[in-house]
Amino acid sequence: MKKQVLAELKPICDKIRTQFDAKDSAREKALTRSREVIRNSANAIRAVHRAEYEEAKSLMAASAQLLAEVDEALNGHPGIYHAGFVHDAQKEHAEAHQTYALIRGEPLPDPDDLGVGYPAYLNALGEAVGELRRYALDRVRHNESGWGEGVLASMDEIYYAMVSFDYPTAISGGLKRTADVTRSLIERTRGDITNATRQQRLESALAELEARLKVVPQ
Repeated sequence: MKKQVLAELKPICDKIRTQFDAKDSAREKALTRSREVIRNSANAIRAVHRAEYEEAKSLMAASAQLLAEVDEALNGHPGIYHAGFVHDAQKEHAEAHQTYALIRGEPLPDPDDLGVGYPAYLNALGEAVGELRRYALDRVRHNESGWGEGVLASMDEIYYAMVSFDYPTAISGGLKRTADVTRSLIERTRGDITNATRQQRLESALAELEARLKVVPQ
């Protein structure tokens, strides 16, 4: 009996090992490419803020190809696909596209066109609001005017869209927490823009007064 059990155990283990090897190989391939997507997406967002739009598009195109390779590698391995790192890569990829569209004033991309999951897309919107805040603060530093209301309107619209999805974390990917952070970012940005606008108006009024005083007859 003992010899029979041992004889049967080896082919069983070989079969399991073959499957594990395939899963491990698929995971490593997908994980490597997911990390590249995250790196490309961060660089694409940086390029957008620097107005290097062609560079941003090139990086996002490379990420799209990498995500397609991830999908191919994990075909038949749903447990690995939903382990978390693919979601993170998709989220960063979506955020890069959303940031590009929002700052360039273009329509937001559709998640199906991007090939990303819906939870990843929605959570990416919250991250894109953070990039809009960065954009807003850059405009403040450059003393630019006439853009604040548009940025805040986009932020508000994104936030209200996010909170309209009242679903458990298992479905939404933790969207409620992301929405809470987004709301905080919006309020801080609103305060910063309000203060900057007031400062700009005060400086404009002082400059106008100074100009008038210079033309008063002595």
